[in-house]
Amino acid sequence: MNVTKTAIPEVLVLEPKVFGDERGFFYEGYNSKMLAEEAGITDVFVQDNHSSSIRNVLRGLHYQIKQSQGKLVRVIAGEIFDVAVDVRKNSPTFGKWIGENLSAENKKMLWIPKGFAHGYVVISDIAEVLYKTTDYWAPEHERCIAWNDPPLNITWPIKGEPKLSEKDQQGLPLSRAELFDD
Repeated sequence: MNVTKTAIPEVLVLEPKVFGDERGFFYEGYNSKMLAEEAGITDVFVQDNHSSSIRNVLRGLHYQIKQSQGKLVRVIAGEIFDVAVDVRKNSPTFGKWIGENLSAENKKMLWIPKGFAHGYVVISDIAEVLYKTTDYWAPEHERCIAWNDPPLNITWPIKGEPKLSEKDQQGLPLSRAELFDD
């Protein structure tokens, strides 16, 4: 596995070793021993999530203020632009974001640790996203930051307005959001 630190060192891009030939391909999408040894990720995953969305659907920026979740994100069909925003108010990278194209073709995964808001936009006709979480979904603790908060200045690779859920339309600016203390 190739592990690349991003501009926010805790957020990692993981590229599995892919074995392919004229019949297709094989790779390990998850191996806890390999994640620990090669990426330093020792978190225990307790839930798998799977979503399917059409072009320009933007989901996020979500996080849970309690029962905080680390996420290991990958795409099994199509392509997304995946974003992690540091919402740890005492962090040197507070309010900074990174974005990475994840696709079925490139097979990259993104490790987003606890303390980060997460979102993505679909940039192919359709995309299926799988992600593992380190804690269970707790809707009472879920928070949402506005995808287009001007101080964040996220460069979403879309034309026009994204397709948002009602919940995501109500996202707060980072300046009014509930944040992590550590």
